[in-house]
Amino acid sequence: MIKDIIILGSTGSIGQSTLKSLSKDKNFRIKLLTTNKNLKSIYNQAIVNKVKNIIVENEDEFNKYKLKFKKKKINLYLGINNINKIIKKKTTYCINAISGIDGLEPTLKAIPLTKNILIANKESIICGWELISKKLLKYKTNFIPIDSEHFSIWKLIANEKKETIDKIVLTASGGPFLNKSKKKIANIKPSVATKHPNWKMGKKISIDSSTMMNKVFEFIEAKKIFNLKKNKISILIHPSSYIHAIIYFNGGIIKFLAHDAKMTIPISNALGIKKKKISKITIRNIKKYNNLNFSIPKNNDFPLLKILKLIPENESNFEIILTTLNDNLVNKYLNGKINYISIQKNLLYFIQCTYFKKFFKLKPLNITDVKSMIKITDNYLDKNIKFYDK
Repeated sequence: MIKDIIILGSTGSIGQSTLKSLSKDKNFRIKLLTTNKNLKSIYNQAIVNKVKNIIVENEDEFNKYKLKFKKKKINLYLGINNINKIIKKKTTYCINAISGIDGLEPTLKAIPLTKNILIANKESIICGWELISKKLLKYKTNFIPIDSEHFSIWKLIANEKKETIDKIVLTASGGPFLNKSKKKIANIKPSVATKHPNWKMGKKISIDSSTMMNKVFEFIEAKKIFNLKKNKISILIHPSSYIHAIIYFNGGIIKFLAHDAKMTIPISNALGIKKKKISKITIRNIKKYNNLNFSIPKNNDFPLLKILKLIPENESNFEIILTTLNDNLVNKYLNGKINYISIQKNLLYFIQCTYFKKFFKLKPLNITDVKSMIKITDNYLDKNIKFYDK
């Protein structure tokens, strides 16, 4: 049976990995691809994958390319609000591969239109999990995380009772600056900071990996997705990125899930694509098994891990403020407006400043509340940002 699929954010790294996973698989039919403004890439994706519906968010790019798409009889729409015009009945799958908080609204719009939503968008889960979970329940849509860590946890605890889980461990590579002197990286250039040792990722998430903010986000995600208390989650440094999650169960049993650092693996498995393969035991395999090399991360090496103690147990605006601060600061760094160390220093300062504390007592009730909190946070940061030399 043919399975229909929507890919939100198909031109990003996760979207490209999804298309690679689907290539040459005749069991899937792509009903819709979306992008913000990368029309050149999505045009090629549409031609190669025979996709007839495209959504773009950027009006200038829409006007520039609409005739080109029309000549190929590809329907080009402006804005995610058009998704209901395209999808008339529930698809089998929808993958949200959109980067940043911009992925939340498309997630909420897509849930009623699919039987299974696969999410790699951290910000959607962190800032709007309560909104997402309510929609999942209302429309009877299944949720599958496809970040390698959360997919691994999802697989490891399948058919296990929650009360038997003693501890969940997220693994972190340590990024490109593991064991590097803080003085040497204070003014490091983005071209160096975005070179992840194991994964091919977008610039923003690569910076988050280097500061360990990515792992703070994954900690919050795990807490929300699996409904866990903070003391049930830990982080370990694992430079090879081979083990993606470790679960300690009551009774002394420990499970872990391993796979190569390729996003096609969790995506393919989440979609039920399992190509037959007889694996060989090689010297390369054995070296990986014998050199797992775990260590406990230190706050002195990764200052943003201090944020873990500040995370509230209950849903609040804290997560929206944290995500917005980080997005804004990383964007400024990538555009040459602040140096590397100013990302960490500003983030730690603002997330603890008096101004935001009053908002931590509230929680978003809808997407409008989320957008309002983002605007308030951006405005305050832009007016009060500091520049640090060391």
